[in-house]
Amino acid sequence: MGDFELDIVHCVNAFFEGHALQGFAYRLKQHKYSTQYVDVLVDSLDPRYYCAIECKSLKGKKIYFTQHFHEDKNGVHQVDAITEFLRRTGRRGYLAVEFRGGSGRKNEAYLMPWETLLTYWGSEVGIPIDDFSSGIPLERQSDAYVINGL
Repeated sequence: MGDFELDIVHCVNAFFEGHALQGFAYRLKQHKYSTQYVDVLVDSLDPRYYCAIECKSLKGKKIYFTQHFHEDKNGVHQVDAITEFLRRTGRRGYLAVEFRGGSGRKNEAYLMPWETLLTYWGSEVGIPIDDFSSGIPLERQSDAYVINGL
């Protein structure tokens, strides 16, 4: 899982560098006794790029709210905690998902705006891979993901 988070950090930073934009993405390390709201933060003076990214890497063709997200010790679901974090910080939110294809199959990765994820939350058990096509595709080039825009 940590590798996908680093891939996202490198991908976003390469986007900034390639487009001569000011901004910086960095990974938050999880510690045993501290709360980690999201995996990657992106800082920029440009509000379009001031965002937070939750990363999930999974086998299969659907991400499930009960299986791939967790609840904290107080019973607060991860989706609710991230939503509150985004509201309080003013960041735009994204869910980055890497669907691992297994041996002989290529991986697919996408960024979905958090607002889109919330349309599924509470009414669906998860989000199928086909529904990520309306999001932002991450193209795999050699050993890195490439993003064309946020």
